[in-house]
This record gives sequence, C-alpha cells and structure tokens, in this order.
Amino acid sequence: MSGFPEFEVIPAVDVQDGSVVQLVGGERGTGKRYGDPVEAASRWIDEGAETLHLVDLDGAFEGERENAAAIEAVVDATDDAIGLQLGGGIRTVADARGLLDAGIDRVIVGTAAVETPEIVGEIDETHPGSVVVSLDAKGGEVVVSGWTEGTGLDPAEAAARYEELGAGAILFTNVDVEGRLEGIDREAVESVVDAVDVPVIASGGVATVDDVVALKEAGAAAVVVGTALYEGRFTLREARAAADEA
Repeated sequence: MSGFPEFEVIPAVDVQDGSVVQLVGGERGTGKRYGDPVEAASRWIDEGAETLHLVDLDGAFEGERENAAAIEAVVDATDDAIGLQLGGGIRTVADARGLLDAGIDRVIVGTAAVETPEIVGEIDETHPGSVVVSLDAKGGEVVVSGWTEGTGLDPAEAAARYEELGAGAILFTNVDVEGRLEGIDREAVESVVDAVDVPVIASGGVATVDDVVALKEAGAAAVVVGTALYEGRFTLREARAAADEA
C-alpha cells in the first residue's frame, strides 16, 4: 500500500504516555494533550480520513516502542479500509515486519534508516512498498533521535538515496515549523518532491487550508496535519474539500 491515488489529508495521532499529544518544534515537554487515541482516531475516520498517521512519541525519543498497547487499540478499532502508517521507535527489520503483519499498512523509519540504510530494502523485500522513510529537517539538514542529532544530510539528496534503497514513500517533516501553526516551507517540500519519483508526504507547520492546498500544488502526495486539526483551525472536511478543488 505505497501509493496515494489522490492527494490525501492525513490526521496525526501522536501518542505519548498513552494520550494524544502534539509537540511544538519536536521539543519534549512542549506537548498539549488531546485525550484518548482511539477516540481521536474514530473522530477523524468519521470526518472522512482515509489514512491515519500514528506516532509513538516515546518510541521516537527512547528508541523503543513505549505505546504499543495504545497503538494496538487504535488498530483494533479501525477497519481494513482505513490506511494506517506508524512511526516512532521502529529500529529493526523484525519490528517492522511484525507491525506490518499485525495490520499496519506502512511503517515509518527515520533514525534506523540513517543508522542502517539497508533496513529499508530488507523490509521492502518481504512487504513491497510498505516502507516510508522519515526525513526530519531542522536548519536544512536531516536530524535523528527525536530531532536531537544533526546528520549533515541534505533532505533532497537523502530522499533520492532512500528511493534507490527501496523506500515506497518519503515523509518529509520540517521540524522548524512543526506544531507552531505559523505556516509551511513550500520550497523545502518542492526540493524533496523534485528529487524523487515516489510519493512525498509533507508534514509540519500547516496552519490553514491554504497551506494544505499549497502542499498539493508543491507536488506532495499527501499532508499530515496535527495541531491545526486538534486546535480547530479548520476541520478535516474543510481541508479535504479545499484540496479537492485545487
């Protein structure tokens, strides 16, 4: 399930300590809580979500999946028609394959892909098209380990490299604008889109439906939206309608 036949607006269900949380700029301790993950997932599905973006935030920082039970509850509560992509703490091929076999459609690997690039091809071998490589950019370079360590990698160059290694999609997050509701960095997204043929999922900074439309126009296959939806800046239905008209 690698492709996006049409542009998608994907709600984020980021989980920390068993609750939905949205961080600001990827900083621990900045999160605002938004309740139960299953309730959030059900709400977005009711509003027309075709895919949900699940993140184990504790896993992203600690390197181990800390919210497995909460994530499993979301998987159990959704039907097969809803696409599920999961990131945060997936560090091994066995982790990824286990999740894919358990009902996750796409696994998101970031730190593991930087540290052991061959993991991408190994997962793709048994589950073609299911690997989303997460490239988080801060100050124009890819960062890892919960956005704390710089790698010196250029996001567009890194995206092209991971496409060659077997990535089914690229998740590009601009950490500088993440959770701030101050708008997107369209040029950064365009540079990554231009570097690859696989779908690019954009994330970070969406504050208005105009941002959603701009990302579609920039060539992104989908956009992940978190804070703006939870804060009621616009509804999922409004975002989907604006994207459909663009």
